[in-house]
Amino acid sequence: MKYYIIAGEASGDLHGSNLMKGILKQDTNANIRFWGGDLMQAVGGELVIHYKERQFMGFAEVIMNLRKISGHIKFCKKDIESYNPDVIIFIDNSGFNLRIAKWAKENNYKTHYHISPQVWASRASRVEKIKRDVDAMYCILPFEKAFYKTYNYDVHFVGHPLIDAIADRPQIDENQFRDTHHLGSKPIIALLPGSRKQEITKMLGVMLSLVDDYKDYQFVIAGAPSQDYEFYKGFIKQNNVSFISNKTYDLLSISNAALVTSGTATLETALYKVPQVICYKANAISYHIAKRIITLKYISLVNLIMDREVVTELIQGDLNKTKLKQELNKILDSDNREKLFMDYYELEEKLGGKGASDKAAKLIYENILNSKN
Repeated sequence: MKYYIIAGEASGDLHGSNLMKGILKQDTNANIRFWGGDLMQAVGGELVIHYKERQFMGFAEVIMNLRKISGHIKFCKKDIESYNPDVIIFIDNSGFNLRIAKWAKENNYKTHYHISPQVWASRASRVEKIKRDVDAMYCILPFEKAFYKTYNYDVHFVGHPLIDAIADRPQIDENQFRDTHHLGSKPIIALLPGSRKQEITKMLGVMLSLVDDYKDYQFVIAGAPSQDYEFYKGFIKQNNVSFISNKTYDLLSISNAALVTSGTATLETALYKVPQVICYKANAISYHIAKRIITLKYISLVNLIMDREVVTELIQGDLNKTKLKQELNKILDSDNREKLFMDYYELEEKLGGKGASDKAAKLIYENILNSKN
């Protein structure tokens, strides 16, 4: 069968690659065409447009790039018509995907969604559009099934694919990793400032302001695959700051603590059992717009899933050197760390077992197969 998958940004590329592997287990003759990144491309199929070409952060940035986004939407529709897939699979990336889903449903394409848009965070009215335009939804967060149920929309909870992505990775040799990247023997504080240039610029300066106060630690910037070293180089001025690109999981596996920009990385850090402080600072216009429409108590997935504050969130004005240092000291304290580890284990239980991508792939394949009979 023919599958058309649309994913955006690095996390969508990761989840898309795992879903593609699951599809190929179910359908060995699968023909896959996709919007994604390097990880999806490594699995196979045909890449249409790389996510790096359409990364825009926040409301203001989206408005400034409306013409480019409109062009991508028009091209996507024409490409789908030309390919004529048996099913279109959307992965997160709601601003783009829900527009395509509406058109696709009107044109009688099968529409499946893996990793729900965050309608539970803002603009819940979009649920009605999802019910209208999406044939099947596969959720990865435990509270999403109950949320959709209140709107009489039955969805599948398949578990979180990060469980698999982390569990299936081979353990690294810490000494060898340190030698390869010239890290020395000091305990490591990982810095995960995000993947987009706008957020990295806002976050990394504050994170690096702590370096001189922690001479006994080695700070390591986790470089995003979407950005080159040249972009990061201007931020690195202190001696005990290192940079490692596209090795975030390996870095987290040997880190003592982490400063993390809100997003999927907060969950990845938790699953590696690394104590963390959540950092978030947006464009001022984008932030004030978001405050008016987002109704959540928390911004990190860790706290949202646990429905209580497990990790500290420093947002906008609270993200400054003084408060960040206070919170970093807390997660370096042994008593606080022990409680956090227990919370992390509880979090992992809530996320379900292994096999999320395989479960979603099996459901998609069986659904499309049944619709043909």
